[in-house]
Amino acid sequence: MIRREKVHVEVDDSTIAGGDPRAIIQPVWWLSTIYDGPGMYEHSLRQFSQSQRIVRAILLYVSEVCNGGHSQFYSNSSGIVWRDAMAGFEAISVPKGAAILAISAERLGGSPSLDRDERNEQLDAMHPDFGDVDEALYELKQRVNLDEKIMAFIQ
Repeated sequence: MIRREKVHVEVDDSTIAGGDPRAIIQPVWWLSTIYDGPGMYEHSLRQFSQSQRIVRAILLYVSEVCNGGHSQFYSNSSGIVWRDAMAGFEAISVPKGAAILAISAERLGGSPSLDRDERNEQLDAMHPDFGDVDEALYELKQRVNLDEKIMAFIQ
């Protein structure tokens, strides 16, 4: 049995001044779930704003792809955030990020399932090659300071 404890996380002006979007989004990171399917994902995000939701999605997407590529992103529970991450890139004025994600989604039929098992079936059926979009995201991350873009959006 998982034991849950309530934790108070305060995001104040000093947290924002610190410039770390991960510290700012920490309540969303820990209180939302990507593990229990689309219904629980949506339910867990109800208490947060659309802005909080998309910042979390961008951070998760970039982290997963930089760790193991788009294959890892889509095969793991993290793939549920793909639409939010795409909207997030548009919101923070990084359309190239949205384009990279859109290309990867096209390789899974244009609309990867939000259900992890179904998404994995799509991966198995389509055998997409994500090498070029993995590289494109790595290059984008080198050229664009995503933390700065996210912080500008937050501010």
